[in-house]
Amino acid sequence: MKEHRFYVLLMIFMTYSITAQIKGVVKDSVSGMPISFVNIWVENEEIGTTSDFDGSFSMNVKETNKNLVFSALGFQKKTIKIVNAKEVFLQATVIELNEVVLLNKKETKVIEIGKTPNAILQTFDNGPKIQAKYFPYKDSYKKTQFIKKVSIQTDSKIDESTIKIHFYSVNKDGSPGEELLNNDFLVIIKKGVLKNKFDISDHNLVMPTNGIFVAYEKLMIESNKLERQIVDPYTKSKKTKTTHYPLVLYNYVERDFLYSFFGGKWNKKLNEQDSNDKLTIFEPAINLTLTN
Repeated sequence: MKEHRFYVLLMIFMTYSITAQIKGVVKDSVSGMPISFVNIWVENEEIGTTSDFDGSFSMNVKETNKNLVFSALGFQKKTIKIVNAKEVFLQATVIELNEVVLLNKKETKVIEIGKTPNAILQTFDNGPKIQAKYFPYKDSYKKTQFIKKVSIQTDSKIDESTIKIHFYSVNKDGSPGEELLNNDFLVIIKKGVLKNKFDISDHNLVMPTNGIFVAYEKLMIESNKLERQIVDPYTKSKKTKTTHYPLVLYNYVERDFLYSFFGGKWNKKLNEQDSNDKLTIFEPAINLTLTN
């Protein structure tokens, strides 16, 4: 009987020791001001979160002896031990402002690119991953070289939620490169199943001749969170299910590759059986509108 009690107590202890919650805050190394919407990952793992408006963050980790990777636009990426992450200071990067060029925009012609013939859409609650869609360049874009709008299809159960949209250049190896905007492009998503369109004309983005990656980043912040009680069909016990909105819709398509940012780095997905064959994947439903 005593052995049985000891075994039960040991199992309870092991259950509670599987994960540990860590809390911290991210600040600017010069001003000491909090930095919001910092992308935070356990290095090389699919466990991550986002710093909130006040720079605070919390997450559950399995091992506290690993590293956290912090990345945010305008700041140098930083890797630090989890045990030292109660107060994290990021150093700002030097931003070289682009030379002001007067663009001869007419905006008399527009085309939408990125549409897929497959209309099957699916949503996923995939955490703070940055999911990227690649837009290859075509010679026909010479007549509509300016990026006017970006659209993204979403499903949200709360009145207003916030996501971040990224625009990346393409590296020589075909991976996402540098950010093409100097500041975070944050957008507000309304409740419902919607195709959201956002005007980016003021940023004067020109379609690069080697293509562009457009991505979205889910923000794991309190204002995006919705909690509801569900009943486990097997144990009949009540549990709290947490969802961060919006959910982004995905098209089911064939592609050569898919890039996702998690674990502190870009990860490329290929056909595991034959890298020369196309990959059948869910790709974020993101489109671009080009103009002249």
